[in-house]
Amino acid sequence: MRVRDAVEDDGEALGDLADAPAEVMRNVVHDRTVRVAEREPDDGPGDETEAEADAGTGTGADGEGIGADRPEVVGFVGFDAMPGTVRVTYLRGSRAARERLLEEPVRFARKEGMAVEVLVPESETETTRVVEEAGFEPTGDGPRFDGGRTLKYRLDPPAG
Repeated sequence: MRVRDAVEDDGEALGDLADAPAEVMRNVVHDRTVRVAEREPDDGPGDETEAEADAGTGTGADGEGIGADRPEVVGFVGFDAMPGTVRVTYLRGSRAARERLLEEPVRFARKEGMAVEVLVPESETETTRVVEEAGFEPTGDGPRFDGGRTLKYRLDPPAG
């Protein structure tokens, strides 16, 4: 899997992963730091999103479908820096992509001596597991988005 900065042309793929309009996701690309994970030709089928696995919508053996003309986006992370804290507001994609992408804001925060907070929609149990396995601690409820509850997780900067 390859990780790169998101560009406006990724709006459709990000919208599909976030279940949001492409135009909204294009704005997110402009407003936050957004990194995407792309499937490499040698990546296995385990790197597809859960929705793709269920729907069978990944790139087929004939090269048709998602990613036929460019590498397939299999996940993304959106985050921004505030005084003392990096806040992750989007973490979507395959489990492998989410695990890899979560390293991006953590690396940035460690370099800057900042904490990292992640907001996870309550319904996203797989993302909750990824965040907890990365060492984040639950700190309570986050803000409501689209009427749904979010949970807030925090990783404090290393002491030293």
